Amino acid sequence: MAIVHGFDSPDRFVAGTVGEPGARTFFLQARDGGRVTSVALEKQQVEALAERVDELLDEVMTQAETRDVVPAVAPLGMVDDGPLDAPIEEEFRAGTMTLSWDPDEERVVIEVFPVGEELVGMTEPEAELEDAPEPSEVFVVRIEAARARAFVQRANKIVGAGRPSCPFCGQPVDPDGHLCVRANGFRRRDPA
Repeated sequence: MAIVHGFDSPDRFVAGTVGEPGARTFFLQARDGGRVTSVALEKQQVEALAERVDELLDEVMTQAETRDVVPAVAPLGMVDDGPLDAPIEEEFRAGTMTLSWDPDEERVVIEVFPVGEELVGMTEPEAELEDAPEPSEVFVVRIEAARARAFVQRANKIVGAGRPSCPFCGQPVDPDGHLCVRANGFRRRDPA
């Protein structure tokens, strides 16, 4: 039986980081009361999740069946720029993530499975699914549309707060310099 870290309309659901740019660890974190769950993931996963949640909300906005208002941007009262809640204890490292819309409750549903269990139930024919092993853990968060927009805004801000990109090769520039491959091994002079 899988361990389910479930949160239905938690007090807080955010993406955040620990560490300096270039050595940051990314987390998804949900808090409800005194219960905090943190799942580590890659920067690209945070970026992809934010993009997909935004697309899902845009699609839901246009559906006639939607009863509640789906905001086009994060409501001002829901902007969350605070640090991650402590303690930050990694439950597992994220692999596959699924995203859906629950039309009855009108909530975004995000499921995160541990790395290495990505293919459970994803590629096997239905007959083989009964024999497929269950994932050992799953992180499930169900949030309202406004909170989901706030999640997207914060996630995009977190992803963009890393090291600046080199204007020539696009690789990240460290605080102590960058050896640009487009400069054939030579350091470029600062144009200022």
